[in-house]
Amino acid sequence: MSSRVKNMTEGKPAPLILSFALSLMTGNVFQQLYTVVDTMVVGKVLGVNALAALGASDWFNWLMLGVIQGFTQGFGIMMAQEFGAGHEKRLRRVVGNSVCLSVLAVIALVALGQLLAEPVLRVLKTPDDIIGGSLLYLRIMFMGIPIVMLYNLLASILRSLGDGKTPLNAMIVASFTNIALDLLFVMVFHWGIAGAAAATLIAQLVSSVFCIYHIRKIEMLSFERSDFGLHKDMTGKLMFLGLPMAFQNAIISVGGMIVQSVVNGFGVIFIAGFTATNKLYGLLEIAATSYGYAMVTYVGQNLGAGKVERVRKGVRAAVGIAIVTSVIIAAVMLIFGKLILGLFISGSAEVFEQTLEVAYFYLAVMSACLPILYILHVTRSAIQGMGDTVLPMMSGVAEFVMRTATALILPRLVGQDGIFFADIMAWLGADVILVGSYLVKVKGLMGQMGEN
Repeated sequence: MSSRVKNMTEGKPAPLILSFALSLMTGNVFQQLYTVVDTMVVGKVLGVNALAALGASDWFNWLMLGVIQGFTQGFGIMMAQEFGAGHEKRLRRVVGNSVCLSVLAVIALVALGQLLAEPVLRVLKTPDDIIGGSLLYLRIMFMGIPIVMLYNLLASILRSLGDGKTPLNAMIVASFTNIALDLLFVMVFHWGIAGAAAATLIAQLVSSVFCIYHIRKIEMLSFERSDFGLHKDMTGKLMFLGLPMAFQNAIISVGGMIVQSVVNGFGVIFIAGFTATNKLYGLLEIAATSYGYAMVTYVGQNLGAGKVERVRKGVRAAVGIAIVTSVIIAAVMLIFGKLILGLFISGSAEVFEQTLEVAYFYLAVMSACLPILYILHVTRSAIQGMGDTVLPMMSGVAEFVMRTATALILPRLVGQDGIFFADIMAWLGADVILVGSYLVKVKGLMGQMGEN
């Protein structure tokens, strides 16, 4: 077994979860670093209109990414369970089956992305002076969907085996690659938004090659040709796990697109300020996402090993760690937020101040409510690790309803600042479902353990 593979069915839950999450967190920091650099280069070099164009394309781009991540995370649940149970042959077949399903998904997503890019931007009421840049960015990113799928599948395989270090190192390499290419493509070659998109995709390709190199060293993943194929029973279970997660991410994205359509009606300066903070959203969520990935692996492995009590203890520890982390991040953003946001914005003094005012108010609202988001990630991922992706999907529906209702109603009552509360209400709606569902499910599992 590779030294990077981690069995999470033994040892104290809190240190295991924290150490695994820290590797993922560091990797996510570097992933967000090149997202932030993209935004900084576009905002500072190309101006407020280019920044707004990037923002107007964000949610549709995230929809495609969310579907990809949903499928690959769903596949990873089954991988973690087979690894925890010690079924190496079935693990290889799960990975092989997942590869085949991913290829089919890529073909469909590339075609849909290219077909729907312009109509979606029109439906979102993207202003005429930025729609050209938004469309160009989306077309390039959607052509790179095979690269994005490849990285996410490889990272999911590694995380399911408890290896958080390889995805971390892959992200570090990708981050420096992306930053160098951003500077080259945008500032030297003057390729504009197209250069920022190309830099991102090339960086992800580099990270994928890095992951492949390390996966080939894991003995239990020494594949045979027979491991690859669509095995009926396994395909059904993988789709049962992956489809709800993909749908969950997709419907959350649709809610985000409705929010974006409302934002687009408030003018380019408001869009640019909203975009600047949205690009920091990844930093706000970085630890939450990492704890979530850790919980899917931790719960999946322990459930596969039949250790239900460890699942309960681990989730309780993770919630405590997550809340403390969210408070620290919120404090940092409230204190240094204006300084950070100023790095994304350019223009005259008046434009700069107006854009910064919009951005900081949005950042302050999200930061103050960050613990709600962190509880969401831990509980949702714990339920997913149990092999239930339907309840998390329902929480995604709740997010959609709350986000959409808030975006459409609150700005009419209190003005454009009301749009900043759409995400908060979405998180609350999801938490109501997830916390109750987790408590019911873990009680049921403990009861089954008692009967056995």
